[in-house]
Amino acid sequence: MQQISQPTKHARCTPMLVSLPWLCSECSSAAEDDNSAACGGGGYRAGIAGATPGSSPLSSSNSVSAFDDAISVVTHPSLPSLQSLIPPLNTFPLFSASYLCLSSITSNSSAATAALAASATSLLLYSATESTLSVYDLTDLRPIESIPAPYGAGAVKSISLSPNGSALFTAHQDGRIRVWNRSSRSGLHRLVTSLPTTADRLRRFPLPKNYVTIRRHHKRLWIEHADAVSGIAADASGLLYSVSWDKTLKIWSVSGLRCLESVSAHEDAVNAIVVAADGTVYTGSADRRIRVWTRPAGAKQHELIATLDRHRSAVNALALSGDGSVLYSGACDRSVLVWERNEKADYMMVTGTLRGHERAILSLSCAGEIVVSGSGDGVVRVWRRDGIRRAYSCLAVMGGHAKGVRSLVAVMMPGSGRDGGGSGDDEEYRVCSGSLDGEIRVWRVRVSSL
Repeated sequence: MQQISQPTKHARCTPMLVSLPWLCSECSSAAEDDNSAACGGGGYRAGIAGATPGSSPLSSSNSVSAFDDAISVVTHPSLPSLQSLIPPLNTFPLFSASYLCLSSITSNSSAATAALAASATSLLLYSATESTLSVYDLTDLRPIESIPAPYGAGAVKSISLSPNGSALFTAHQDGRIRVWNRSSRSGLHRLVTSLPTTADRLRRFPLPKNYVTIRRHHKRLWIEHADAVSGIAADASGLLYSVSWDKTLKIWSVSGLRCLESVSAHEDAVNAIVVAADGTVYTGSADRRIRVWTRPAGAKQHELIATLDRHRSAVNALALSGDGSVLYSGACDRSVLVWERNEKADYMMVTGTLRGHERAILSLSCAGEIVVSGSGDGVVRVWRRDGIRRAYSCLAVMGGHAKGVRSLVAVMMPGSGRDGGGSGDDEEYRVCSGSLDGEIRVWRVRVSSL
């Protein structure tokens, strides 16, 4: 039984405004401290970089106290900060924000840590736990649907929607992906199958070449994940990408419901994945690295084209700007690194870091002109980028969660801002945050230019 409370908090923020010069990407790197590479909890694998994860996954319901500052406190003294407390002296437009907690959704389930996703076209919010898949209307927060989760699937680590919103994918602790279809008539969802499908496994199991060694004396089909599926992302070309604590990246055909490719992506558990509109794939891992993958024209398999290696601890979260030109990465070092596409190369270069959180970064989301970060400190921060100055403002610091913010999703509401079809500069967003204690908070964030 889920309970929805009424609006509880209202605030207006005077932003910590930021006047920033263009930042050189060739910053010197400080010596890395191996003891800073670990953080725990939040349903992410994180350990000393290079350490091989054990066979039993971490629980996704660990409390925020699991984040030990003694081993995750190191940030990036060598990287310039992308925010400042000094007001700008120029006349470029500044921004302010107000926010209101519209609702708090809680569950009586003992394993209630939720993964979140939202559709900007249908304005639906999806919340998936080990026991239930729930759907809400983002405009009035009315519950639309509640579906029992598949028995024995375990905690849901990630949710992804197909670009047209007709299919929903959930990644589970048991190493499988569930595929849900949305009826065009009723708008209700039903479970179609799980990946890999029985037909795909039966087609491959007779041939020895289809097996890979997981550990000594233990083999599996290469189409199967050997550990929890930690992240999934669907693109417009009909492909689904999944990453796992088994260190692999797998590519699936949505129409054919079969696995096309499996890549040994990292040296440690893979925690996050995002896919750009041009098909470029970014994966973030407990080995501290972000790797960039693409499939060249005419090639049958994805290739590694770059390794982004500036984090000092496990990478937990990734997010891309709408046009794919800016990548944000969050790690156990409490910082959000900002990467921008190098005009002379096909990959990203780090330009600076967003600081302010007191514990590990667990979640990131982009919508319109804002990026939202969630942390083990239980706080959600809203940042806005000024494209002219290439500067960032911390517009809102939204507290209230008792434990770490494990999942985030942000949506620009229709009719707000120029990107949303509005005529003015005011922007309205729905920001939904899910914490490790099972609470989901839905925030209304309004951003105005001054």
